[in-house]
Amino acid sequence: MTTILRRESATALLLGVVLAATLTACGDDGSTASGKTTGTAAASAGTANPAPATDNPAAQAMAARPFGAACAAVPKDGAGSFAGMAADPVATAASNNPLLSTLVTAVKQAGLVDTLNSAKNITVFAPTNDAFAKLPKADFDAVLADKDKLTKILTYHVVPQRLAPEALAGAHKTLEAHDVTVTGGTPDFTANGTAKVLCGDVQTANATVYIVDTVLMPAS
Repeated sequence: MTTILRRESATALLLGVVLAATLTACGDDGSTASGKTTGTAAASAGTANPAPATDNPAAQAMAARPFGAACAAVPKDGAGSFAGMAADPVATAASNNPLLSTLVTAVKQAGLVDTLNSAKNITVFAPTNDAFAKLPKADFDAVLADKDKLTKILTYHVVPQRLAPEALAGAHKTLEAHDVTVTGGTPDFTANGTAKVLCGDVQTANATVYIVDTVLMPAS
């Protein structure tokens, strides 16, 4: 009788071990009975959805927050919209913006379309048509006829790095080699004390654009 009882106890113990192993195997899906994720499952979950790329121009346009009164004049859709401009390099994007047709004419006259379109990560202060209209016509016509002077003026509007609004205030060396100095903060920035930003943080495929109401003039 004693032998039989011992055999039954051993059998019960063996069944208990097998049952525990079975339950452990069934629960080995990355979670415990309390609902906590195990280290292996947590690692898998952390790599299942990688962060989206941030160098996509359309994504940058969506992440950016263009600001300023003139932003209302930007088309809501099409090539001249914020999303449309984000897909094109800066000179092409400007050609689709109705506020910047005079600037585009000047850029073409200076032969800078390819230079601007092929540049990497730049900031452009883009004068509106009204900004150019502030210049005496005779003076503007003379500048258009002088390619070297026109190039000097236009490259003074370009900084060889992307400047987000939080980095815009301060002095920045331009492609022309002289500094442009920006004061203020979002949404009220002014360049060189005279050119007010009318619509800022506009993204193109290779540039951040700040549309301004005055043409910037480099030091002689």
